[in-house]
Amino acid sequence: MTTSRQHQEAHGIGQIEEQLEQQIKAATKIQGESKLDQDIQAAAHEHSSELDEIIEK
Repeated sequence: MTTSRQHQEAHGIGQIEEQLEQQIKAATKIQGESKLDQDIQAAAHEHSSELDEIIEK
């Protein structure tokens, strides 16, 4: 059973992630997106991993 403190910490982490995402979007609008940024973004949204490949075998 989760505690109230754990719930608050999880909520706080979610808020931080949301703020960082908003900052990334704002910076991209101002500066444009570099090739490296695009590659990182694509990798972050990939759903396969080495573990997935092991599990499939």
